[in-house]
Amino acid sequence: MHRDDIIEPALEHIHGEEEGKKKRAVIWKIFWLLLVVTIVEVGLGFKFSRVPDAKPFLLITFITLTIVKAFYIVMSYMHLGDEKKNFRWTVLAPFILFALYLIFIVLTEAIYSFKMDQNFNW
Repeated sequence: MHRDDIIEPALEHIHGEEEGKKKRAVIWKIFWLLLVVTIVEVGLGFKFSRVPDAKPFLLITFITLTIVKAFYIVMSYMHLGDEKKNFRWTVLAPFILFALYLIFIVLTEAIYSFKMDQNFNW
C-alpha cells in the first residue's frame, strides 16, 4: 500500500553528480587542513616539549590551532556554516561567553593562588 501523504525529506535534496563532487572536494579540503594542523601541533609538541623557554609559545600556539580546528569542525562538519548569520550567533555566542568566563575564572584563581604562595613562607 502506497501512501501519498508521506513526504520523503531525502528526496527533496537530490542533486547531480557535479554538485556531489564539489561537496566532497570541500570535505576533503577541510579534512586535509585539519590533518595538517594536527600534525603541526604534534610536531611542535615533540620538538619543543623539553625546552622550558618555549612553554608560553607552545601554549599560545596550541590554543590558537585548537580554536582553528574547532572553527572548521563546527562550521563544516556540523553544518553551522550553512545556517543564517543570526542563528550562528545564537549558537556560538553562549559558548564564546562561557569560554571567556572560564578564562577569567582561571586567571583570577591563578593570581590569587600566586599571591597566597608569595605571602606564605614555606
